[in-house]
Amino acid sequence: MASGIFALLDDIAALMDDVVVMSKVTTKKTAGILGDDLAVNAEKASGFVSSRELPVLWAITKGSFLNKVIILPIAFLLSAYLPWMVTLILILGGLYLAYEGAEKIYEYVVPHQHKDETKATLAEAPSEALEQAKIKSAIVTDFILSVEIIIIALGAVMDQTLTVQILVVTIVALIATVGVYGIVALIVRMDDLGLVLVTSSKGRKTFGYHLGQGLIKALPIVVKSLSVIGTIALLLVAGGIFVHNIAFLHHVMEQWPSLIRDFLIGLVVGIAVLILVTGFKKLLKLVKP
Repeated sequence: MASGIFALLDDIAALMDDVVVMSKVTTKKTAGILGDDLAVNAEKASGFVSSRELPVLWAITKGSFLNKVIILPIAFLLSAYLPWMVTLILILGGLYLAYEGAEKIYEYVVPHQHKDETKATLAEAPSEALEQAKIKSAIVTDFILSVEIIIIALGAVMDQTLTVQILVVTIVALIATVGVYGIVALIVRMDDLGLVLVTSSKGRKTFGYHLGQGLIKALPIVVKSLSVIGTIALLLVAGGIFVHNIAFLHHVMEQWPSLIRDFLIGLVVGIAVLILVTGFKKLLKLVKP
């Protein structure tokens, strides 16, 4: 009886060793997209008044957890029985990310004729409705990025047992949520931390005082930078999806650095989707009485 228990414990220890090793390998392979996920979601979670930042971020985090709960079992089932569906879902998600990135660039570059009307509409709209709309957008984007992270993690452990696959991919999924949104929370509360450091110095020009002042002054720059970084990240992730999952794109600009190649491919596809979506919207307006 005792030997059986020790054998079981030995098997569990060996399993956990495999899980730890594979988790390290998988996390390295998904590090790039985790960085993109951080940039995108930090941009999505910013722009709220101070009192609403943490509640909004918590709402997005809960949505992110729900996304993982939905995606994980589906990913394991599709990988086992319908692997071609995994690729199709990735490509559709890439089209959405490319479209969103291209739309942001379009809105920045092309002047809008009804800019004042848009501002008036936003000003009149209930703040709660605007907040919910931004939360929903953040959760949708998180869902697509989560699919990419989970699929990449799953691909890295396909040669392992099902138990190891489930444990490793689940650990990576948790890191993608807790780690990313933990860092996002630190970013959006930089000014509050800076204020605490300045106040605690009691007027003395200490290191804490200067650090606090630096954090307060840096926050607006960081928030503005996140919008640019988030847009670039959307296109990079989208381009990476297309390059790795569409055969004829494997050799497009093969000699170029992967970052530039992925960005350009994501941008070109995003512009194409933007043109199609814009044309379809205009067509619907013409058709409607």
